[in-house]
Amino acid sequence: MVMTRKKLIRIIDHEKIKEAIQKAEHRTSGEIRVSVAPFFWGNVHKAAEKAFVRLGMTRTKDHNGVLFFVVPARRKFVVLGDSGIHARVGQEFWHRVVAVVSERFRRGDFTGGLIRGIEEVGEQLSTHFPYDVAADVDELPDDVDFGGKSAL
Repeated sequence: MVMTRKKLIRIIDHEKIKEAIQKAEHRTSGEIRVSVAPFFWGNVHKAAEKAFVRLGMTRTKDHNGVLFFVVPARRKFVVLGDSGIHARVGQEFWHRVVAVVSERFRRGDFTGGLIRGIEEVGEQLSTHFPYDVAADVDELPDDVDFGGKSAL
């Protein structure tokens, strides 16, 4: 059975994902976004990079944004971190996050997979970019992005 964007939009719990992002971001100056893309041909990583720019993630003050980019119809996703966080955690960390999310996705637990990935990323962001109540600004929205389109 093919997982389409529309189907994934219906089965993921948008509010739980948003709450996980908010909980993680309350401990860090970092920013986390989730984007669910429609089917397309082409390189998924390059599409994730374009979404990263489109969502304004390259403009975070400390270059500490992280994007979970999901393409359900292609059964692929990318976790993309900006230069500030990547320099501190390295490639091996991203491989671990992908493994954690993939394991949940394989069981059909898309909400749980994203939340678990957000928690892992939030932990590292809070270690390297701790929350500063006096200086922190929520630079980006916390809701799930659907490629610039409505979820409905």
